[in-house]
Amino acid sequence: MKKHHVKAANEVANNRKARHDYNILSTYEAGISLTGTEIKSVRASKINIRDGFVQPRNGELWLENVNIAIYDQGNQFNHDPLRNRKLLLHKKEIRKIASTVQEKGITVIPLKVYLKNGFAKVLIGIAQGKRQFDKRETIKRRDQEREIQRAMKSAVR
Repeated sequence: MKKHHVKAANEVANNRKARHDYNILSTYEAGISLTGTEIKSVRASKINIRDGFVQPRNGELWLENVNIAIYDQGNQFNHDPLRNRKLLLHKKEIRKIASTVQEKGITVIPLKVYLKNGFAKVLIGIAQGKRQFDKRETIKRRDQEREIQRAMKSAVR
C-alpha cells in the first residue's frame, strides 16, 4: 500500500527533492516580501519552489528563481512570476547565513512555504550538495529501514 504525501493545513509548497539532493545543515524561518496579487496566488498554492535558491546581496537575502503563478483575477498590475523576492530576517541571522554561504559547496535553498498567522513564511535550509553515491546510500538505508519495519509489523501479528 502506497502512502500519499499529506500537506499540513497551513503548508502551501514543499521542496521534497531538496532532502534527496542536499544534506540540510540548519534551517531558518523567514518572512517573504510579497505584493498583493502574489500573496493571493500563494494562498491558492500556486507556487513552485523546486528550482529556488537564496542569494545574499547588499546585506539582504533574496529568494530567486521561485515561480509564483500570475493571479487569475488580477488586473494589469499583476506581478512578474519569476521576480526576486526579499527575505525578512534579523540582521544577525542574515550575517550568519551570508558568511556560511562563502564556504565552498554550501548553498541556501527553500524547503517549505507555509502560512503562519496570515503571513507567508519560508523555511530555508543551509545545505551541502550530496554526491551521487551519497544519494544511493540514502535510498539504500531508507529501503532497509522499511524492510525492518515490515518484518517487525508481521512478527507482531
